[in-house]
Amino acid sequence: MDEGQRILQHVNAVDRPEPDTVGLAALERDVVSCRACPRLVEWREEIGRVKRAAYRDDDYWARAVPGFGDPAARLMVVGLAPAAHGANRTGRMFTGDRSGDWLYRALWRAGYASQPESTAKADGLELRDVWVTSPVKCAPPANRPTPEESDSCRPFFARELRALSELRVIVALGSFGYRVACRELGIRPRPKFGHGVEVPMADGRTLIGSYHVSQQNTFTGRLTEEMLDAVFSRARGICSI
Repeated sequence: MDEGQRILQHVNAVDRPEPDTVGLAALERDVVSCRACPRLVEWREEIGRVKRAAYRDDDYWARAVPGFGDPAARLMVVGLAPAAHGANRTGRMFTGDRSGDWLYRALWRAGYASQPESTAKADGLELRDVWVTSPVKCAPPANRPTPEESDSCRPFFARELRALSELRVIVALGSFGYRVACRELGIRPRPKFGHGVEVPMADGRTLIGSYHVSQQNTFTGRLTEEMLDAVFSRARGICSI
């Protein structure tokens, strides 16, 4: 290693920001205790009481669901909101439903997850270099939060982006997450959403759009595993530059 490389290595070691684990812990507490949106609170708790027959013996989480993953993550995956019988049941994003099956298999194939499935909060899953979250923290009826509910959650998402100081790539699953990410990241004008669309930002980060891993897309073939793998392969490549 020559002198220039040693200096660069030293500068990177000194200037590399530390993940804000304290901020992320405080954010998690604030998310879990949030009751700001009466309609969402009523819905998530009703689902937790009524339950789905297949999960009648489960204790539903029935609260707002925080993001989770590696605090030093260079990649963020942004969905829409917790699923009523998925994350609203398990307490962890994309855990315990068909959408999560697709996402975690893809993250496992890309080397971001320790196992290819996520069924419960304590199932041993560990994420490496990736943070999984949603801009709306409570399960909304029909998966459709109102604009007011989305705005109410906006500060939580903004805090996540600030706390995850190593982020290089944000993968937005679906047009909703893409719109929210563009707004929060200050991307104007907003490029049209599409699978694989890339939006480089002046600060060096990149936003990538992907079709959502919903059954509506995966069952119809609109989103294939190869298409999803290509998105995470591209994200890995950008993070490695």
